[in-house]
Amino acid sequence: MGMRVFLTGAVVLTISLPAQEIRTTQVAANISAPTDIQNAGDGSGRLFLVQQDGIVRILRSGQLVTQAFLDIRSKTRSEGERGLLGLAFPPGFAQKQRFYVNYTDLEGNTVIAQYRMSSNPDVADAGSEIVLLNITQPFPNHKGGQLRFGPDGFLYIGMGDGGSAGDPLGNGQSRGTLLAKILRIDVESDPGHVRIPSDNPFVNAGGTRPEIWALGLRNPWRFSFDRATGGLWIADVGQNAFEEVDYQPPSSRGGENYGWNRMEGAHCFQDGCSTQGLVLPVAEYSRADGCAVTGGFVYRGRLSPGLRGTYIYGDYCSGTIWGVEGQGSQWSNRRLLSSGFRITTFGEDEAGEVYVANAQNSTIHRIDGSRAPRFSAAGVVNAASYVQGLVPGSLATVFAAGVLDDSAVVGADRIPLPLSLRDVSITLDGIPAPILAVANSTGQEQVNFQAPFEIAGRSNVSVVMTRAGQSSAAVEVPVLDLQPGVYTGDGSHAVVVHNADYTLVTAARPLERGEFAFVYVAGLGRVINQPGTGSGAPVSPLAFAVADVRVTLAGITCEVSYAGLAPGFAGVYQLNFKVPANAPTGSQELVVTAGSASPPTRVLVR
Repeated sequence: MGMRVFLTGAVVLTISLPAQEIRTTQVAANISAPTDIQNAGDGSGRLFLVQQDGIVRILRSGQLVTQAFLDIRSKTRSEGERGLLGLAFPPGFAQKQRFYVNYTDLEGNTVIAQYRMSSNPDVADAGSEIVLLNITQPFPNHKGGQLRFGPDGFLYIGMGDGGSAGDPLGNGQSRGTLLAKILRIDVESDPGHVRIPSDNPFVNAGGTRPEIWALGLRNPWRFSFDRATGGLWIADVGQNAFEEVDYQPPSSRGGENYGWNRMEGAHCFQDGCSTQGLVLPVAEYSRADGCAVTGGFVYRGRLSPGLRGTYIYGDYCSGTIWGVEGQGSQWSNRRLLSSGFRITTFGEDEAGEVYVANAQNSTIHRIDGSRAPRFSAAGVVNAASYVQGLVPGSLATVFAAGVLDDSAVVGADRIPLPLSLRDVSITLDGIPAPILAVANSTGQEQVNFQAPFEIAGRSNVSVVMTRAGQSSAAVEVPVLDLQPGVYTGDGSHAVVVHNADYTLVTAARPLERGEFAFVYVAGLGRVINQPGTGSGAPVSPLAFAVADVRVTLAGITCEVSYAGLAPGFAGVYQLNFKVPANAPTGSQELVVTAGSASPPTRVLVR
């Protein structure tokens, strides 16, 4: 069975606006027109605060270093959307002693340049500039400006469409220009030179700039990578109606088209536009809620565990800060704070804490949230099928923020199962639930627990999770009599065991026609000879399921010799069946029915 990671897809956007759940703590002042906040990843704990006028300052241990880290005021002009816009430190900066900036020169064109450090660890060598890219800009606005090194070690660059209004030059959909794009280049394998990664999506496409990673962006002012998953979040400033947030999963090979100027957000900008071939945003808001989106970060720090997994972003005009996260197959967008700030940028320190800049009074603030765990009703699911709901006596999973700080799977070491594991506990209508495991896998946190038999007969229960004395808000979750789900090892193939020798069915040893096997299941409901909540199911007499349980393999009804709780397990059901003599070979669909049908899984037959 094991632990499985909860994956989400961009399908439906839901909006919820609860009470404000974060606050801000000022950490620095007198940062004029802040455009970027970076850390060097060198263990120093320093924050590098970028000013539009061409100065970079260092914040160390809550104090601003007097001397500027970098001063290139002679090379740029701070006006409108021009100036020093981005800073990036490569992986291994402590040894390499070089970094990169994005600024507009005195003619207003974009410059991507490398600088080196001086003998002073807090001061760069301002005379060491090597210009790597110089990109002509047709108008004064929409410069993009963000630089980020991705998990792959390549440098990603955000470029706006070049300005004016409505993209008059058609740069958004043109592959022959670097404007209106996310670029991906290699600046580290041969320092001081630009190389094109061989796996860039358009590297061999005629008439296309090989630096392009993604297109169809109006002004991707701020973007970031999730440090846990590698997912790319892009906040794209809209024209005059909608602001949008785009998401690129870590499995992406690039080439996404985010729609501008055929679309603005999820809406047509050009009359009769087609969405074919476009990637729509996971969040958007109208001009009623702001004027210019500022992208932030997925929170992965420790000070505010209830925020973990939330992508935090804001608006320059309204000062509203929102949070986006995946919930099941949907994206949920919630209002976190009405800050009153002029939000120009967010930043992240080495520990994963997130910061926000207020250009209105030249201050930098840390974002602080709850220490209590946080989850939603959509995240309380059948442990096998991941369908929302609880069945008395069956294992369930809750996907939550703030349950385990580091990547690990911590399982209970005894049966009866404990009521607390790693200081995490759960109650349902005040009834303690036994805990099977607590996990953090690639940033996805979850708790596997048994729904107490005692909640039988209720239509819903109030679920509360507590960690280290901090309790979540109560969440109402439906209770079902039956909800069959089949455990899988890889998300698709059922965990099936040969009866003859209790070994797993694998590609090397698939099921044989006519043999008996058993499969592990969740949600089969009431049983005869019910054990105590948290206790292992009895071996003799067995705990038979009361419901009429059936199984089909490739659509053929199988003989069932036992359906009930798995002996020795807590909250896990077992279904013993005979493989039909006429079952087709290969990977076949297996479905368990008890009141309703389980989501289909697959099993190999020889």
